[in-house]
Amino acid sequence: MTDSKNKPGADGGEALVSAFNAVGAEYLFCSSGSEWAPVWESLARRHRDGEPAPEYLDLTHETVAVGMATGYGLVRRRPQGVLLHAAPGLLQGSMAVHGALLAGVPMVVASSESTTYGDGPGPDPGGQWYRNLSIVGGPHQVAQPFTKWSNEAASVHTLPTMITRSAELAWRAPAGPAYLNVPLEILLEEWDGREAKPVVPPGSTHSSPEEVDPVAQMIREARNPVIVTETAGREEGGFEALVAFAEAWHIPVVEPDSAVCGNFPRTHPLHAGNDIGPWMDEADLILLVNCRAPFYPPSRRPSKAKIVVIDQVPQRPHVAYQVLFADVYLEGAVANTLRQLARRAGDLDPAGLAARRAAQEERHHAEEAAVTSAEAAAEGTGGADGTEDRGGVDPVHVAALLRRLLDGEDAIVVDETITHSRTVRRHLRTSAPDSYFYVQGGLGQGIAVALGVKLAARNRPVVLTVGDGAFAYNPVIPSYDAATAYGLPLLIVVFNNRVYRSMNLNHRRFYPDGAAAGTGEWLGTDLHRLPRLAAFAEPFGMHTETVDTTDALAPALERALKAVAQGTTAVVDVLVTR
Repeated sequence: MTDSKNKPGADGGEALVSAFNAVGAEYLFCSSGSEWAPVWESLARRHRDGEPAPEYLDLTHETVAVGMATGYGLVRRRPQGVLLHAAPGLLQGSMAVHGALLAGVPMVVASSESTTYGDGPGPDPGGQWYRNLSIVGGPHQVAQPFTKWSNEAASVHTLPTMITRSAELAWRAPAGPAYLNVPLEILLEEWDGREAKPVVPPGSTHSSPEEVDPVAQMIREARNPVIVTETAGREEGGFEALVAFAEAWHIPVVEPDSAVCGNFPRTHPLHAGNDIGPWMDEADLILLVNCRAPFYPPSRRPSKAKIVVIDQVPQRPHVAYQVLFADVYLEGAVANTLRQLARRAGDLDPAGLAARRAAQEERHHAEEAAVTSAEAAAEGTGGADGTEDRGGVDPVHVAALLRRLLDGEDAIVVDETITHSRTVRRHLRTSAPDSYFYVQGGLGQGIAVALGVKLAARNRPVVLTVGDGAFAYNPVIPSYDAATAYGLPLLIVVFNNRVYRSMNLNHRRFYPDGAAAGTGEWLGTDLHRLPRLAAFAEPFGMHTETVDTTDALAPALERALKAVAQGTTAVVDVLVTR
């Protein structure tokens, strides 16, 4: 730390703002609580005096605050500040914090409690802490299971450096949320003005030539290698590095159902779909690039393939059960490792390479034909699966039409569908870095994550695809309030099948001949009773559409996209056939 002149009346609130400013946080995402008055006073003073400070976002729900920080971090990849209210606020936002952990997004989450309950010197913290907000052991104990690191700032003099430490830990691999309990008494305590040192980006790590060369030789000798990736595109430069690596060695790339972002162009001739199954017995070399759970069930081991794991932190500390079957680990930074391997490409067996190319061309053409056929069927009177039209729009047509309308717009899609997630990925066919993200950690965060993505990429259209069940989990009113208050227009497309389909499918799968199958009493699944979902946006002056026919979809989406381009969030509730 370095000494600076003490400011009259400076307290822990000023210390906290100063530290987040030094960390380089552009934003403080706050779901308000009474303990943050010292922070608000510091921000008001800085605004009055023209001093720098992170931009403060005043949000009305904890999931919105954390979710927006997650979306922002997915694009910007550096830690921001999140302020929640006491332990109850932390618990309210815990699902979203857990989602940030799974998504690998760095952030510093803070909440506050009293430590003296009115019995200590100084300002009275208020009786609410003693009566109903206290958590024995402190909220940092509560946060420990769903954060990367959790601790307490025990003194105003160490508070700035504790925030620095939290940010540095959050930023390093595997990136994720760090939690800091900042007691209210610390925020109110006089601060001596010592400021935190600015945080610099983490240094890079490298796999050594002695580690990379043998893997390059394994690839050279392989007859039928395959790359499997879940999150390579989440790394800075990872998307581009994976493309260069795959092209240099001409290796097909599989993005399994567990992939949670765009890692490789869906339109690329080397994209090999989302099913690792055909490779389990055929591949002789599997390169797992940023994969935490490539095989399911975990005991399903490839029959003959050697497995190379390329990941900066392959064994995720927060994953309870993880099986990779690794024969070799390359644990340097992923993009750098892929670039090293790409430079070593060469001396491939011509006959083996020709056979590999022919096989992948056949797979690629088959997938192209299947996509074209499914989309043609979806535009007709029947569903793409051959079922009779029961009213509504085929979900394949919704995704395909979105792709066509977004072509050339540099859009980002945030996906919070379950039943339709494969359809969305397959038919949107995103092909650029940071163009697709799947919401992690539990349903109900999608609108907030999309808002955070829009905050980080204001010049790009941002689309949220969401199921009606997931939409109902979202804090819709606080999310719409944030969209309006901070000028963050989204296109929200609801795939509305009026049912919790995944729940119903599991009931049918587990009990195909059970009582419910005989009586038709399917509990826990019916969403027909919900009102039209677009209507919730009307009080906010947003553009709304409800679509139940194929012919009406394109004009509705075109109007919605025009509204978004003009700065208004648009919600299109599409009644789908399945």
